[in-house]
Amino acid sequence: MINDTIPAARIDVAPEEACPISPVVGIVFSRWTTPILWVLNEYGRHRFVELERRIATITPKVLTERLRQLERDGLVVRTYHPEVPPRVEYEISELGRSLAPLFASLAGWSINLGKVEQARLDYDARGPVRDRRT
Repeated sequence: MINDTIPAARIDVAPEEACPISPVVGIVFSRWTTPILWVLNEYGRHRFVELERRIATITPKVLTERLRQLERDGLVVRTYHPEVPPRVEYEISELGRSLAPLFASLAGWSINLGKVEQARLDYDARGPVRDRRT
């Protein structure tokens, strides 16, 4: 006899319904978002070139794309100064600043990175996984 309380077929659930933090992770933890927000939160307002220097491994194209997305998401404020030559500055918004406790919590969790590395070494030492179903 089939239990009527258990669905017979799998029901697809949107990620944000299955895990309510999924949309937050998508916004906040994309590849370059955290370094940009960290710099702006820690060091204040920056011009594009200053950001580029602080985050040395980011390309200008990617920095431009991420800043536009962060501005669109309301996490960064872009200020254009109509001078000669024109000057543009970026700073973290109040909404972006509201992420500081989250970042502080994650920074605190970073004490576990040694344990993660040890777990990886232990896993790798066991050799290849033979049965992917377990």
